[in-house]
Amino acid sequence: MKTAVPEAQDLDAIDRRILAELQADGRMTNVELARRAGISAPPCLRRVRRLEEAGIIRGYHADSDPQKLGWEITFFAIVGLESQKEVVLSGFERLVAEWPEVRECHMIRGGGDFLLKLVARDTAHENQLTTRLTGAPNVGRVQTLQTIRTSRSLAGVPL
Repeated sequence: MKTAVPEAQDLDAIDRRILAELQADGRMTNVELARRAGISAPPCLRRVRRLEEAGIIRGYHADSDPQKLGWEITFFAIVGLESQKEVVLSGFERLVAEWPEVRECHMIRGGGDFLLKLVARDTAHENQLTTRLTGAPNVGRVQTLQTIRTSRSLAGVPL
């Protein structure tokens, strides 16, 4: 018998505790996670698997330091397209999905069509990426904003 796939409104306090703990440290063992959630290991593992199957837990990732890996610059780009037809919007999304420097791509409203978060090795690389963006098909305007420092960057959502 397949267990029901939970939705946000179906999550109980234990599910939320599990999610909060995994957002803070996705590498802990199931035994430690169960201890923190106040349940035994087998039901904890079942709950985690259920949350994964539901797509609530989308994956597990290492939080690497971009600067220590040679990515000196983080910047954002607000991109305005010449058309908002779906074929143009999805074409732009497909294009930037192929660029490893584009770390996030959000369709937005108010002031542009997309907000991108990019990383660059140096200023010359940032300029090259900006030139690629401005020259991309159907791009009408690009405004870039360079990050000076990041004082807060949290994974997940409040639980």
